[in-house]
Amino acid sequence: MPQQVTSFFRRIGDSIRGFSVAQRVIAIIGVAVVALGATGLALWASQPSYTPLFSGVAASDASAIVDQLRTDGVPYQLTDGGSTILVPQEKVYDERLKAASAGLPASTTGGYSLLDKMGVTSSEFQQNVTYKRAMEGELGNTIAAMKGVKAASVRLAIPQETVFASEKKDPTASVFVETQSGVTLSADQVQAIVHLTSAAVPGMKPTDVAVVDADGTVLSTVGGGATGGADKQASDYETRVKSAVQEMLDKVVGAGNATVAVAADVSTESAQRTEESYTAPTDAPTLSETTQKETYTGSGGGGNAGVLGPDNIAVPNGTNGNGTFNSESSTKDNAVDKVTEQRTIPAGAINRQTVSVALNSDAVGNVSANEIRNLVNAAAGIDVKRGDSVSVEMVPFSKTGATEAAKALQEAKDAAAADQLSGIIRTSVIAAAILAAAIIAVLLFRRGRRRAAETAALAEDADTLALDAAAFPIALEQAAPTVPMQLDPLPDPTPDPAEVEADRRRAEIEALAERDPQRTAEFLRSLMDDRAGV
Repeated sequence: MPQQVTSFFRRIGDSIRGFSVAQRVIAIIGVAVVALGATGLALWASQPSYTPLFSGVAASDASAIVDQLRTDGVPYQLTDGGSTILVPQEKVYDERLKAASAGLPASTTGGYSLLDKMGVTSSEFQQNVTYKRAMEGELGNTIAAMKGVKAASVRLAIPQETVFASEKKDPTASVFVETQSGVTLSADQVQAIVHLTSAAVPGMKPTDVAVVDADGTVLSTVGGGATGGADKQASDYETRVKSAVQEMLDKVVGAGNATVAVAADVSTESAQRTEESYTAPTDAPTLSETTQKETYTGSGGGGNAGVLGPDNIAVPNGTNGNGTFNSESSTKDNAVDKVTEQRTIPAGAINRQTVSVALNSDAVGNVSANEIRNLVNAAAGIDVKRGDSVSVEMVPFSKTGATEAAKALQEAKDAAAADQLSGIIRTSVIAAAILAAAIIAVLLFRRGRRRAAETAALAEDADTLALDAAAFPIALEQAAPTVPMQLDPLPDPTPDPAEVEADRRRAEIEALAERDPQRTAEFLRSLMDDRAGV
């Protein structure tokens, strides 16, 4: 291994050995976090990106497509209750082509495409049934395209045509709707489904269509239409009138000083009514006129026989009469205007409604009950002929609810303030912890750099000692025996600069050893280990 690499790892080891227990724990945790993050990033990067292969497929088609994916060894995921199949993005187009070649997805609701498969030898019954199935499929596809509708199925009951008018029956339809998760059809959407279905079949009325959802809830009934029930209609009407009256009273007497209750009697029956009215036009000419006159004149055959006498013989009155008869008659045919009106009265008509208003007598001021009653009559559409009534009373309101509401509001404000304060404290603690961690990291980094510099200085001093030892390799046991000689005293020689520098470095090393003996021993031990390895 090169000397530079060995020296690098040796310095890292020396730095780690110089860490305290807390520093080593922090270093181990940091390395573990980095390793886990790198592993998670690698796993996430290795996961393929999934893209829808098919969506909204039937269960049978989904099963066949999944079998094909398993055969090809392609990973897949199922969502939306198994109706959507996801595959890796790079496999989408290949698998779509393979599915198309296998005739998948094969399920279809038919529609007018069924008519293309009919042969010239089809009977009239087959033609009628196929045509009805085609209409059902087209209506189902159209309803399924509505927003919020997942699937739809339509069944038509079309009676056979007959020449007898008394035996003629109206066609009916049943619509089954499956909505998407969490979606509820509105009344307008139900009306749209009803009118769309009835308009597609000749002779079908909107009241002849029944709509049912996947939960079994009847959205529209045959004969009743999409009424949603009389109770719901009454509740909706009461809520609408109450809101209008309450909003008006809040502006007049102030919010919280009036309460409104509305009760409505809603009719649950529908009816057909025909009215005929006749009127005589003014200045209209006579259509026809007939006049007949009769006149008779002549003498009679004598008077009446008179009364009977005692012998039962009539006694004549002795007079003769002359007679005259006159008769005149006239007939006129005048023009007459005739108006025939047919009305359909649907269910949900208001038979009668009552409105009750209670005002806070402590806060209404100079407002009178009659003024409030007149306002309510106009806002609620009160019809006296229908039997509607309005009751207005001024009573003192209980303040317990207001006090409790104010107390609850104050508690809510205090709780919100406490939550905000705790959030600020939590954020401050987190920020302080992050700042402390950053400061500790900076201090540890600077301390590590300082120790690395000291270690490098020790290494240079040790190398200098080794060089000094190599410059004077003469050992005491190898020196030749000497004989003491008497020499004349000579002046002290000038000290060698190299020896002076070596003495200075030795003194520094000794001072360093006295200051930090443990670290000096570890360094010398590592130096000896390195030389032993060489």
